[in-house]
Amino acid sequence: MKEMKQWKAMAAGAAMAAVLTAGGITAAAEEEVTITYANFNASGGQEETLEAMYEAFHEEYPNITVQIETIGFDDYFTQMQTRVAGGTAPDCYELNIENFAAYANKGVLAPLDEIDTSGYNETALSAFNVDGTQYGVPGNFSNVVLIYNKDLFDQAGIDYPTDEWTWNDALAAAEAIRALDENTYGIYQPVTFNEFFKVAAQFGGSILNEDKTAFTINSKENVAAAEMMISKITDSNVQPNDEQMSGMGDWDLFQSGRLGMIPTGIWAFSTFAEGCDFEWDICVEPGQTQKATHFFSNALVVNAETDKKEAAQCWINWLASSETAAKMRIEAGWDLPAISNEEVLSGYLEMTPPQNRQAVFDSLDHLVVAPVIEDYALMSDIITGKLAEAASGKITAQEALDAAQSECEAQISLQ
Repeated sequence: MKEMKQWKAMAAGAAMAAVLTAGGITAAAEEEVTITYANFNASGGQEETLEAMYEAFHEEYPNITVQIETIGFDDYFTQMQTRVAGGTAPDCYELNIENFAAYANKGVLAPLDEIDTSGYNETALSAFNVDGTQYGVPGNFSNVVLIYNKDLFDQAGIDYPTDEWTWNDALAAAEAIRALDENTYGIYQPVTFNEFFKVAAQFGGSILNEDKTAFTINSKENVAAAEMMISKITDSNVQPNDEQMSGMGDWDLFQSGRLGMIPTGIWAFSTFAEGCDFEWDICVEPGQTQKATHFFSNALVVNAETDKKEAAQCWINWLASSETAAKMRIEAGWDLPAISNEEVLSGYLEMTPPQNRQAVFDSLDHLVVAPVIEDYALMSDIITGKLAEAASGKITAQEALDAAQSECEAQISLQ
């Protein structure tokens, strides 16, 4: 099996998962305790998997009872904000990477002093470390790859994508596939902030300067990235506009067999495996001056106000990093555990389709983390709004990013 470069195996004899210090486990195991845990990631299909994980945990730690509350994503953060402000937050809970910094900066999260973090993926772990203090452990990870319709590439008479492709290669292939007929498109890539910050990195740009003290939204690198994204719609039309989509989702378009390529998350695999009646596979996303690909992870955190910190840390650490939980997560087709154990992760490579699941791990050489700031949601909304104006042809990419730069500077303090 090809080496998973970013996911280095633990030293021989090391524990499969990071665990609490001996004192923490002993204290948690000696007392009967009930803790509360809220999450959103299991909603929509993985509730039974999470319950099975808890049952396995409870067998190992029979004195710790976990009351699990699964809330849909659309309502989750509204509820959590209210509960944290009102002092009724659960003992431990889940946060996405976009909201983590705001919670950590408010002082509502407990430092995870009792957890040995040596078994976690370092990139995932670092996302939830603030000024040297670990306030969360990565409960999962997902990334993005380029998924392509092999049948359309065959019809167009062009080679399949490779990990070495640049955007020049991808756009040339998209044009060849677009030429097949008027209802077939080469590629679909949302013109949103979440996609833009990654493409900006592929062009050598960034949203913030290195120490996050200034916005760099309208840099020349970012403008080049935005122009590429927008021109696919407004100029070459290798990507359909809103009118041509007619309310159809991008995944639906791909499953219909009328889309050549789609950069999207690995969570699409199970849907495409069931819904596509054509051959498809994956590779590392295209780059330009460099490679860069999305990294998504949710933090499992402990309420700073709870008096059950040891038990809460024991539960979230087991859920995030134990061998049992990791295998259950993989077998259920959920997202991946953010651990460094190659043996456990190898089971994921054996699942098909896609054939080239190794690309998931090869992409980890090129991770770019979202530019997380306290006002992340506002920044995202401003930039997405301006990019949407450009994608509709109302303004240029340069004008869009100039306006976004000005609005972010006026409305958001980075100090």
